[in-house]
Amino acid sequence: MRSSPLLLAALASACLLSACVVAPYGPRHGAVYGEVYGPPVMVAPPPPQVEVVPPLPFAGAIWIGGYWGWIAGRHQWVPGRWERPRPGYRWEPHRWEPQAGGGWRSHGGEWRELR
Repeated sequence: MRSSPLLLAALASACLLSACVVAPYGPRHGAVYGEVYGPPVMVAPPPPQVEVVPPLPFAGAIWIGGYWGWIAGRHQWVPGRWERPRPGYRWEPHRWEPQAGGGWRSHGGEWRELR
């Protein structure tokens, strides 16, 4: 029995695709939404950047604004993005809070359940 080139190509494609991993979209730069992470940063975050919001990609999409992240020892802007709404939840944006002993602490954005 001879194998056709088309059958061999299909089998090779199936093998390659079986190695693909599809992961859900998550936080950027290793941060965990809602988590307070890292020691206090001694440099205050700059004022938020003005973002040009791209066109609505699909009906019902919500805009999650960008924020200043502490990356590689400095504040770097993490751009905003569109996301699908989550029924029963609201988006709590990323924020920086001043610390009593000095410095600033980052709190990642997260979806919070409505009560």
